[in-house]
Amino acid sequence: MKLDDLNEIIKNRTPKPEGVYQYFSVLVPIIEINDELHLLFEVRSETLKTQPREICFPGGRMEPDETHLACAVRETCEELNLSSDKINVMGPMDFLVLPYNLILYPFLGFINCKDVGSIPFNKDEVAEIFTVPLEYFLENPPLSHPIEIQTRIDPDFPFHLIQQGADYHWKSGKYPVYFYSYENYVIWGITARIIKNLVELITEE
Repeated sequence: MKLDDLNEIIKNRTPKPEGVYQYFSVLVPIIEINDELHLLFEVRSETLKTQPREICFPGGRMEPDETHLACAVRETCEELNLSSDKINVMGPMDFLVLPYNLILYPFLGFINCKDVGSIPFNKDEVAEIFTVPLEYFLENPPLSHPIEIQTRIDPDFPFHLIQQGADYHWKSGKYPVYFYSYENYVIWGITARIIKNLVELITEE
């Protein structure tokens, strides 16, 4: 290996998160109802294996060679049964690097539809859809209950190779968990975290 070879490798690459991750994208759908902006939510079908009946934004796992944006639009079209020309993507929001080897890319987008009741959502994946005025989230901060993330070590870990051995002090961290209550709905977890970020983007000076 020559210095020039190393220089070419490093200077021409695009940085990415180190490690093995799964990549997901979601669309944060804005819809206009009676001249007021609303966020549109899905209630996941109770027949789904993961997170049945939880409230979420349309989205899912990226396919090979698919861009973050293309994934968000494709999943929204599939879940809401809309054509892509009904979706006007405004731009990316802050992405989330989650502690279980998952990276999530949210995009804010406007759904061109005057009547939410006319959206022919995919009932295999979505139990129902509903909207919440954006102003509600601007006026009502979420309930916050962070949880502590700790390291769990397998018994066969080679403690003899590290300082302090089995008494090594592993770091822990806090993971934010937020809750919004609106009428009979509780919006929490990653979805609530995305909403909180959107509010911060809107209100930051």
